[in-house]
Amino acid sequence: MKKKIVVTGGTGYIGSHTAVELMNEGYEVILIDNLYNSEAGVADRIGDITGKKPRLEVFDLCKRKKVNSFFKENKNISAIIHFAAYKAVGESVNKPLDYYRNNLVSLMNLLDAMKEFNIPAMVFSSSCTVYGQPEKLPVTEEAPTQTATSPYGNTKQIGEE
Repeated sequence: MKKKIVVTGGTGYIGSHTAVELMNEGYEVILIDNLYNSEAGVADRIGDITGKKPRLEVFDLCKRKKVNSFFKENKNISAIIHFAAYKAVGESVNKPLDYYRNNLVSLMNLLDAMKEFNIPAMVFSSSCTVYGQPEKLPVTEEAPTQTATSPYGNTKQIGEE
């Protein structure tokens, strides 16, 4: 049986490229995306590249009932790779509540679902913004985090915590 991997934000740039690599390695991939900053046709293009179109579920991860319904209907998920997030630093300054709501509620809903439906692993996509203005380049994971300079960066720091 192929391992099932859920890729949130799966029609975005990084999510779609990750889906291609996973599918080329033999994983069954289910994409979840609300299409805020992408389009459903990306799933077709992934299919063109891999020879098999991934399943795409379009819904908002902030809707807890929908998240639970999805995982209740989809058993044997091996892992979640969580890319879904609002991601523009400047926009986050103009719409901070939107960023906190989307980026943190979606993460908390996924973590709750993992516990409830026994999903053993998650890869959380953070951001280099957690390192602020680094003292040394290139930035490595050993670099100290800095106080966030935007709501976007803060949501990533909170997610890591």
